[in-house]
Amino acid sequence: MPASVAADVDLGFHRPADLAAAVPPEVRCFDCRRDDVDLLVSDGDDHRVAAFTDVAEFLDDGDLVVANDSDTLPASLPATGPPGAFVLNLATDYGDRVWLAEPRRSRADPGPIGLAPGDEVRVGAATARVVARHPAIDRFLFVRFDADPYDVMAAHGRPVRYGYVADEFPLDAYRTPIASVPGSSEMPSAGRALTARVRDRLADAGVGFATVTLHTGLSSLDADDVPDWRDAVTPEPVAVDPETARVVTETRARGGRVVAVGTTVVRALETATEPDGTTRPVDGFTRRVVSPETGARSVDALLTGLHDPGTTHLAMLYAVGGESTVRAAYDAAVRHRLRWHEFGDLHLLRADDGRR
Repeated sequence: MPASVAADVDLGFHRPADLAAAVPPEVRCFDCRRDDVDLLVSDGDDHRVAAFTDVAEFLDDGDLVVANDSDTLPASLPATGPPGAFVLNLATDYGDRVWLAEPRRSRADPGPIGLAPGDEVRVGAATARVVARHPAIDRFLFVRFDADPYDVMAAHGRPVRYGYVADEFPLDAYRTPIASVPGSSEMPSAGRALTARVRDRLADAGVGFATVTLHTGLSSLDADDVPDWRDAVTPEPVAVDPETARVVTETRARGGRVVAVGTTVVRALETATEPDGTTRPVDGFTRRVVSPETGARSVDALLTGLHDPGTTHLAMLYAVGGESTVRAAYDAAVRHRLRWHEFGDLHLLRADDGRR
């Protein structure tokens, strides 16, 4: 574990390899829908498993659910260059056709792959030149295309996928039901099961709904990949509009819970929230790191997927629900054989009310 992670923050646990969800729920069983996943509900020492479609039963009239409306790009490109044939996964658009990217030998093998500044790679008829290495993450490079990268993705791209997903699924499988603003390299997957029937049940229970936009990069790093775990969080585009900022502030002021759908929403709201708890509009980039050290001042509950050992997302969960609660929840998740990753089950983690 990197030295910058506090000695008393343990990001490790045992997760059996066969608990990785390899297919979407609508493919896994006959007549299943994408919202037919399990929900682990953690509230202090209480951990129970329910159907995700019943999530409204665990929220109150006056609560507010905030989700990420970023849409997923076909950001995984077949490329050729000095190392031969490889996969070029695009992470973040920094303008002027410059992208942060991760070259990989294959979807299951990150390399290293041996590219250096000045090298050129081909994707179809387009050329991408390596302009620089990332200053902290050896596997990441900055590349500049000689053509519109969005046109290149449209012509040649596929969804980013890793070794635990053996089959190829269409881009729609990697899009959430509320996706409307293209820009994410990987699906903000906590929102994958937010179907119309789930949102209708939330509305019937008096739970509000709002959106933010945070375009996610690549999740292929963990805390051991960099000397300082904060460097694993690269700048990502974020927008919190005035209406969402208003309803978040008003919900918390009257004592309602703000429920973030995914770690990306926590980062967006923490970026937009002042020390006094007021959430304001933002439109730019964020490198916000949320950990037990920083705390979480903008959210009262987190609806998220199940995260792998060693990932910095776990530190965010500790900030919201407390380390002991999260670790007990993950023991329960393994015991109940819940499924991990973007096609897996979900976890509703409620903060200790005393935290506020």
